[in-house]
Amino acid sequence: MTDWIDIGALADVPSRGARCLTTPLGKIAIFRTADDRVFAIDDRCPHRGGPLSEGIVHGAQVTCPLHNWVFSLETGEAQGADAGAVRTYPLRLHDNRILIDAQTLRARSAA
Repeated sequence: MTDWIDIGALADVPSRGARCLTTPLGKIAIFRTADDRVFAIDDRCPHRGGPLSEGIVHGAQVTCPLHNWVFSLETGEAQGADAGAVRTYPLRLHDNRILIDAQTLRARSAA
């Protein structure tokens, strides 16, 4: 059975924006799309370490603010000609609250 941790209200994350969550794994960026889907990925671009939470959200993608690399919020994969990926973390919405999968956080911190 999966444990889910309440990390805040959907309203805490601006539409087409992000907020950061500090965990034992480092910073995780929580994104909200224009159609109120939520995603969680590492907040560090693999190219030059740019803070993805400060990037531009468009559709289900984010553009790194430092060098314009684009990442899928769904898969974490770099888009276009860029190579690399960031980790993704399962989220779900329940009564307009954002929940993150605690088991994934524990498993990744043990690795």
